[in-house]
Amino acid sequence: MSRDWSIQDIARLAGTTSRTLRHYGEVGLLPPTRIGSNGYRYYDAAALARLQRILMLRDLGLGIPAIADVLAGHADDADALVTHLEWLQREKDRLDRQIASVEVTIRKMEGGEELMAEEMFDGFDHTQYKDEVEQRWGADAYASSDRWWRSLSATDKAEWMSRQKQLAADWTEAAERGIDASSPEAQQLAARHAEWLGGIPGTPRNGSAPTKGYFMGLGDMYVADERFGANYGGTEGARFVRDAMHVYAEANL
Repeated sequence: MSRDWSIQDIARLAGTTSRTLRHYGEVGLLPPTRIGSNGYRYYDAAALARLQRILMLRDLGLGIPAIADVLAGHADDADALVTHLEWLQREKDRLDRQIASVEVTIRKMEGGEELMAEEMFDGFDHTQYKDEVEQRWGADAYASSDRWWRSLSATDKAEWMSRQKQLAADWTEAAERGIDASSPEAQQLAARHAEWLGGIPGTPRNGSAPTKGYFMGLGDMYVADERFGANYGGTEGARFVRDAMHVYAEANL
């Protein structure tokens, strides 16, 4: 009998949650290979390979419907793997640059050498949305946030990026589970999002909170621009975030 793994094992190995895997099964993306007498779900090697593709497609910014279409239409298509490989190579290049910049920082700090900002943040591109921000909210908004970012220490930058990535991951997981945008869980995420934005200089604000127009406009941008949507699992995830942000803004901003 070929080996299989429990849902808890797969969640741990893949860095996801049992709840997410159950949702993938419910929507037909990843049905369990078998269900044991104890009611637990188990997955064989083929299911693991399928999950690998699902996670890769999610990282490419596709939502669940698009992932389902890709899996259905390219079950054994080498072109799909080529696309995955190209994305991985781009990510590897970016990560290699980040690793090299951190290694330089460590070496210079240990040796008492002067740190160069250009070396420290190669691979960390915080300016990729500059044009959109300036177009929608003015050059002053971008300039203020840019000055704030450049004033942060390396530790503060890393902490801020970690917080942003965790928020995006929580949004993505909630979207994949198909919860309602007006649910308490979604609204708690929207509140976290508003608090996060309110802490960034240059954010149009009323007091400590972003303005209603800014908050709702940002949600619209997540859907309109696939680069933003990729942070939330693709277009479907971005729509969920936008809808939750709109509900929150109408009630609280």
